[in-house]
Amino acid sequence: MRATLIHGPHDVRLEQVPDPTLQRPTDALVRVVAACVCGSDLWPYRGVRPTREPRRIGHEFVGVVEEVGADVRTLRPGQFVVAPFMVSDNTCVHCRNGVHTSCERSSGWGGPDAEGVFTDAGQGEYVRVPLADGTLVAMPDHPDDDLLPSVLALTDVMGTGHHAALSAGVRPGSTVAVVGDGAVGLCAVLAARRLGAERVVAMSRHAPRQALAREFGATDVVAERGDEGAAAVLDLLGGVGPDQVLECVGTKESMQQALDTARPGGRVGFVGVPAGGPELPVQQMFGTNVGVCGGVAPVRAHLEELARDVWSGAITPGRVFDLVLPLDQVAEGYAAMDERRAIKSMLLP
Repeated sequence: MRATLIHGPHDVRLEQVPDPTLQRPTDALVRVVAACVCGSDLWPYRGVRPTREPRRIGHEFVGVVEEVGADVRTLRPGQFVVAPFMVSDNTCVHCRNGVHTSCERSSGWGGPDAEGVFTDAGQGEYVRVPLADGTLVAMPDHPDDDLLPSVLALTDVMGTGHHAALSAGVRPGSTVAVVGDGAVGLCAVLAARRLGAERVVAMSRHAPRQALAREFGATDVVAERGDEGAAAVLDLLGGVGPDQVLECVGTKESMQQALDTARPGGRVGFVGVPAGGPELPVQQMFGTNVGVCGGVAPVRAHLEELARDVWSGAITPGRVFDLVLPLDQVAEGYAAMDERRAIKSMLLP
């Protein structure tokens, strides 16, 4: 089959790799219907995270179950499924506590599973899915072309934006600011409004992203960054910062902006994949009583709830996909996101 490998900075290739097969009785084989490029994939693409040897890449995909192992009980061939961006059994103590990303048997796509057997990455034609009963979530039906992007968004960005909002404690009547205008930041705007936020300030200086943020429910847009951005938000809100700030980038500068923007006693929900070593200024947090909560999003915990709203049409997170390409143009999908010509690239095998 064909699958994507990253060889080094700005070097992504579609290559022929062995077809996956069932390796464990708890496996499923999924034919990929749609995949995508994640903002976190850009860290190795840009060389921020080194690629020591060519490796498979991609952790967001949806598809159709082709075959299941003998011990799989909740899935059957022909079902359309969503794969969260990490594997989990959905039964261990951490999964039961809603932190599936810390599952005792967790693993990622494109590396060894919990038993040391290689798992395919998502940017390819087929994937062997370990712990299929716990990992995959079956959808009510096969989505049509209009619904497919929003179903694909459930694999990561919608659940991650939702996790930022939950971590920050967004509730009805909240005033929220969102740092980051990538797909996760835009989904965080959508998630904040879904949870009842009354006012949402999107921090963005890119007109197409500003427009989508407003369509997702942002009431205000601030283009400034850093100290100027924090000051602009405070001025917009009458000198008092937002109740919650959702940090959706992962840099030292974005975290500092989030902390500087929140009101005293407010909270920062962070989901940006850390890059460049952001550290928390504990002295500042002590003085302002601003709390920080979040981390890698346990998308599996939120997936079924969010899927209901996607299928009902209440939310349409798939609008973050503004570039759709065939899989053999995956390199262009990466380049377009890296150069900010696209918010998020969708790949169709």
